[in-house]
Amino acid sequence: MIRSLSRMLRNERGAIVVETALVAPVLALLSLGAFQVSQAVARQHELQTGADDAASMALAGWKDDSAEVTALKSVLKTTLGLTDAQVTITHKYRCGTTAAYVNVKTDCAAGSIVTTYLQIALTDTYTPTWADFGIGSPLNYHVTRTVVLS
Repeated sequence: MIRSLSRMLRNERGAIVVETALVAPVLALLSLGAFQVSQAVARQHELQTGADDAASMALAGWKDDSAEVTALKSVLKTTLGLTDAQVTITHKYRCGTTAAYVNVKTDCAAGSIVTTYLQIALTDTYTPTWADFGIGSPLNYHVTRTVVLS
């Protein structure tokens, strides 16, 4: 009995199978995690690029009317796959040399220099696979660009 037990302990046939069974799940999880992180980073990059492109479009030839806002919002929704609620384009104003923005031009004092801005805000949520298993939570993106129009 002792002789057969010592023979079994020296036998290494099957060691590779056992090692693979231990290492393979860890490698699979690392690969999945790397893929999910790359997806999250790629989505952040898409939103940043979309906001930059929208700012460039606004600077290229803004007419400051509701048709321009609707067209810009439509382009952002189509190219980024966002909904109406995820794209917000608003006018902001700055009175004189104050640092704060106001939402209505008439809030500025009479005779003060009014600078007009266009604020482009994009929001999105990415849910990685591991969040479905209770590890972590969805990632919320908030990208904002403010462009000086005049």
